[in-house]
Amino acid sequence: MNTPLSLESIVVANKEQLFRLLHKEAVILSLKNSAYYGLDQIGARVWTLLCEPRSICQLRDALVIEYEVEAECCARDLLNLLEDMRMEGLIDVRSDTVR
Repeated sequence: MNTPLSLESIVVANKEQLFRLLHKEAVILSLKNSAYYGLDQIGARVWTLLCEPRSICQLRDALVIEYEVEAECCARDLLNLLEDMRMEGLIDVRSDTVR
């Protein structure tokens, strides 16, 4: 958990969560700590992409296309979001290498 995330890191949603879309936003309930987390529209899209293991680079590329955002800005914000999710136990880091 101490290894910093990189664009090559493979991440996936932890299976011990309940997830619901509410209009264009989302709510996650952690079954580990009974905490609720709210996500805006883009965060909800990230979460749906996290249902399958993906590299952070793949996540970034999907978001750049869908939201017409600059890749560097997207990568920075995505790495911050995913690090927060990892610290809360919402995602698992499976590997540091793209397959």
